[in-house]
Amino acid sequence: MAEPGVETRTRSSVITARAAASFDPVGRSVATARAFVRDTLQGWGYTDVVDDAVVLTSELVTNAVIHAGTAADVLCLRTGEGVRVEVADRYPEREIPLQSGGRAFAHPDRENGRGLLLCAALASRWGVDYTQTHKQVWFQLDLPQRTVGTRSAGPVLPTDLLPVADERVRVAVLQIDRSGAISAWNDDAEHLFGYAAAKVLGKPLGDLAAWPHTPGIGTGIAEALQLSRWEGSYGIRGTDGRVVPVYASHLRVRDTQGEASTVCLLVRDYERAVLQTPTRAPSHDGVGSDNRNADPFEVFIGSPAPDDLDGLLQRTVERARDMLDGDSAFLLLATDDETELEVRATTGLPSARQRFARVPVEAGTGRYGSARMPAVHEDLTAVPGAVPLLGGTGMRSVVTVPLKVEGRLTGSLGVAAESAGRYSNEEALRLQFAADRIALAVESARLGELERLRRGSLSFLVEASDLLAGTLDRDQTLALMAQMTVPTLATWCAVYTIADQASEPYLSYVLHEDEERIDGLKALLSRIDPPDPVPTPGARVWTAPAEAAHQAALRTSMRELGLAASPLSSGIGTTLTTASAVGGETVVLPLVARNRVIGMLTLGKPSDDHFRQEILELAEDLSRRAALALDNARLYSERTAISQSLQRSLLPPGLPQIPGVEVEVIYRAAGEGNEVGGDFYDLFPIRDGAYGFAIGDVCGTGPEAAAVTGLARHALRLLAREGFGGPAVLERLNAAILDEGARSRFLTLLYGELWPQEDGSALLKVVCAGHPLPLRLRQDGSVEPAAEPQPLLGVIDDLELYEQTVTLQPGDVLLCVTDGVTERREGTRMLGDDGLIDVLTTCTGLTAGAVAARILRAVERFAAEPASDDMAILAMRVPEPPRS
Repeated sequence: MAEPGVETRTRSSVITARAAASFDPVGRSVATARAFVRDTLQGWGYTDVVDDAVVLTSELVTNAVIHAGTAADVLCLRTGEGVRVEVADRYPEREIPLQSGGRAFAHPDRENGRGLLLCAALASRWGVDYTQTHKQVWFQLDLPQRTVGTRSAGPVLPTDLLPVADERVRVAVLQIDRSGAISAWNDDAEHLFGYAAAKVLGKPLGDLAAWPHTPGIGTGIAEALQLSRWEGSYGIRGTDGRVVPVYASHLRVRDTQGEASTVCLLVRDYERAVLQTPTRAPSHDGVGSDNRNADPFEVFIGSPAPDDLDGLLQRTVERARDMLDGDSAFLLLATDDETELEVRATTGLPSARQRFARVPVEAGTGRYGSARMPAVHEDLTAVPGAVPLLGGTGMRSVVTVPLKVEGRLTGSLGVAAESAGRYSNEEALRLQFAADRIALAVESARLGELERLRRGSLSFLVEASDLLAGTLDRDQTLALMAQMTVPTLATWCAVYTIADQASEPYLSYVLHEDEERIDGLKALLSRIDPPDPVPTPGARVWTAPAEAAHQAALRTSMRELGLAASPLSSGIGTTLTTASAVGGETVVLPLVARNRVIGMLTLGKPSDDHFRQEILELAEDLSRRAALALDNARLYSERTAISQSLQRSLLPPGLPQIPGVEVEVIYRAAGEGNEVGGDFYDLFPIRDGAYGFAIGDVCGTGPEAAAVTGLARHALRLLAREGFGGPAVLERLNAAILDEGARSRFLTLLYGELWPQEDGSALLKVVCAGHPLPLRLRQDGSVEPAAEPQPLLGVIDDLELYEQTVTLQPGDVLLCVTDGVTERREGTRMLGDDGLIDVLTTCTGLTAGAVAARILRAVERFAAEPASDDMAILAMRVPEPPRS
């Protein structure tokens, strides 16, 4: 049992809320448990006891998952007086530590047992409970006594140090239900963003939010709305299409029925102090104070440090600003080659405009022009351009210090003020001291973010490669290129293509994340000269779209002022919207394939936005893959066009009109993109009153079979018109096929000659060389073969063929097909000759076209799967004379 005087259970307080979670016996569970307790207590508003509760939970969970080696169950209970946290493990037989009997309770230097020492030191009450399956350690932390009505307070500040607001501060209050839809929208929200409540209620917040997203990094808006508390920056698209940067505070609540929802408080981004209300610490309490027991890092940044890089950087600039009592602060991180600095966090500056902007490391001459050493600028008007980031912001004095890790420049931290002469070397030393304490943490977080970004980029490129490899259609490839970049990499995208070296770039595809802006963007890009097709790899800035959009907006505005009643005034909204859409940074990446520039990929951002270096590198990787896919699609399209042109040359240009005889041909080539296969047909005039017809099937497929098809069709016409009869024509064709040697293919062929007669009948002479026999349908519905089988062509040298004479009476039909019809299969069943005859017997009285159509329909319905063999159907019918 526990030591006397130590409470083991308290039940006097009423429990008003509870939260529980279980953690696996692995090392990372300790950090997860800390985060769970911190988020829970902050959500309950118990910030005063959060740090102590996190420390105690960390020690107790460590004892469970590390030392005891079991899972840990953490239960948080909220009462009116404070909070109770219970940590249970699955090791009940462990000995209860006692303080009596001369035995040490625990030693601070020992790893295990320290949690109970901390409980005794920090908790208001604590205890240990045992059951047959669990051991449970609990502690209770009471809320400190405060003056009634006071939550927190700051010092009285001079008016010029108070947060700046342009007008009456408006706080948009939104409530989001569990499905993510807006359920409440106040008047200030309507004023800030332009939407009446009726227009937005029931819509997802994601439809309005311009949420910052980078592949592999960050939390999406849907996830953020599920957190118990969240603060940060994003944008809301207004009714005019412009994005309003806001600073938001989200609080997850539940109603009396237990229904969860999220309350969102939004102000303009530069008015974030309204929600944050940061207390500016006096100089003597900051870094450099006499508090020798405090960790300098935690004194400056706070405890604990944010886990994500953006949160760490934002807290850093805010603490730096407060420490030096400045009006703004900024932090830049160095690129991998350390030649440029990239803006990653600001406060008191237009962060949406500056984020990811890049400035050179060596910005000028002298010690004030280098980011590699501390610098104090007493008056920026005396050194124009010394700190490019502050141009046009109204800041007069600034102090900047480098962030270094192992001698490498990793970033730069600066604090600025609106008045001149605010800073001296003393402030530079204090800021440098703080920068030295956070440099390693920032670099570690940056490398972690970079690793996550690289994993996300690799996943993105793998998916992009799969999509691009899945099509050989040029138009679909262009669409995929644009859809993969918008909105993941850019706000809008345009793809230019170059047909050949003598051609100018052509605007082939335009895409914007807002579909309503695509037409305006396309019109703008069509009016300006395309970028130069430079083969140099990498992204280069292209200023023409932004300049053209600015000039168009200026002209439209002037016209609007001069012609208020003009019908042209309706176009100002579109022009200004387009100008806003392309007003940011625009970059061009060449599409190079097989050592030739085949196009350009253009990526753009909205007003004053910049691309971060990692995104440009990812876009460059994508452009290389996209260029090869686009060139493959071009080559495939060209070769397909050539193939189809050659295939069409193997088919007859048209069917002649034969007096007194109806003729219908249906041809189906198997395989995607094929117009001609191994089957072929022909019908041609030989001389006056005589016509030749043929239907055949070449063994095999591909170019070799197509070559024999062309040889057979042209040889038949030539030999027939030279006056040779049917047997002689086929014997000479047989010799020509055998002369092809290894390229030869055997051929089944039905060839005949037709003479329409004056009495309305038709005389036919046919030779069937290994081909399915032609079928004759009489008027009485009977069907019979119209020829006898003979040897096929292309196998033996000496053929002795003969022709047979057939007379078609009025109403008779002659049906000729290839084996793709008779060998149509469904499992083990086959249509066969008998099945074809059965279908043909139902065609009495039909025209030649109707007969051919019925045969094709029967073949298609015989099996569910598409046909795997070519089919040719030739139907000839002698019509009956009209009745008087």
